Amino acid sequence: MAAAPSPPGPPAPRLAWWIATGFGSGRLRPAPGTWGSLAALLVWALGMHLLRGHPATALLGCAAPLLMTGLGIWASDRVVMETGLGDPAFVVADEWAGQWIALVPLLFTGALQTPRWAWHLVVPFLLFRLFDIWKPGPVDAAQRLPGGWGVVLDDVVAGLFAALLTWPLEVVLLHRLH
Repeated sequence: MAAAPSPPGPPAPRLAWWIATGFGSGRLRPAPGTWGSLAALLVWALGMHLLRGHPATALLGCAAPLLMTGLGIWASDRVVMETGLGDPAFVVADEWAGQWIALVPLLFTGALQTPRWAWHLVVPFLLFRLFDIWKPGPVDAAQRLPGGWGVVLDDVVAGLFAALLTWPLEVVLLHRLH
């Protein structure tokens, strides 16, 4: 549920627009949230592929969603203030943060060490989109927070729900498929 529009405020910095729109992915139509999630997934997959075998992979894979959450709150807040819109569809930094949170369990299940590791990205992607669209209980409650906090934290909670289900599903999938 989007908050009611308010009068436009001061212009947001260009960097805030770039981050808030998921580096442009939020401008894609239809379903900008899904496009933003897919863009986040692809950037995460590329990063994990490039870092494969590096001792800092898990650390960076856990730090990235935290960094994106903080930057997303800042950027979304500035864009929401400028536009006067409560939660514009083109703001997808929240999808980036939530999707990356949903992917974190893959760092610890062994899924990324398999020959078909890319297939393991499907489960967290679908679960995150499910919780982001459905917005059960705490996800909906987080959405009611003001400004950038409400824009981003509902997706953070959706990402946490997805991660909590991804972990056991991936363990089962790994044992069944390999």
